[in-house]
Amino acid sequence: MTGDLQFTWELSGSGWATCCIADSSSEHKHFVSYCTDALADLLHGVAGLYRTTSTQRFSFDLEPDEVRWVLCGQGPNVDIAIRRFPDMSASFDAPDEEGSLSWSSTQSRSALGHAVVEAAQVLLRRHGEDGYKAKWARYPFPAAALQDLRRFHLRDDDCQLEHDLTLPEVPGGLDV
Repeated sequence: MTGDLQFTWELSGSGWATCCIADSSSEHKHFVSYCTDALADLLHGVAGLYRTTSTQRFSFDLEPDEVRWVLCGQGPNVDIAIRRFPDMSASFDAPDEEGSLSWSSTQSRSALGHAVVEAAQVLLRRHGEDGYKAKWARYPFPAAALQDLRRFHLRDDDCQLEHDLTLPEVPGGLDV
């Protein structure tokens, strides 16, 4: 494990977000389009690691490129691979290996869950749900997905980091 995981998600323009993930040895940044509900897909993908399925996949549209995240749970750790494909519309069914590896790291599920929850909460505090919708344009802030991931993380991970618990409860969250 490399440790020192950092993750940010910032709205960088109307319908665009800058996503950055880094560990102690490298970082990866991409500019995500609003063509998909990217933040919700990320939150659901990381939350999926708390279920019995050990591999989660989700993609971000970079117009026209695709970056596909492949998260493979290995006990308490997660192998993270980010693969890039030249055309989102043409790579939908392509095997992961056809994409070029842009970034990879092995992290604890706890570190990944914590980093993603914190980044989403920072985004919500900065913009609020209305401000997020106004800037992202196509999709509302994924409050229920954030609530679910935060609940799974607090319940299942022995995370020693400080947690912001101010996000309001959202009815209809997932149960695992």
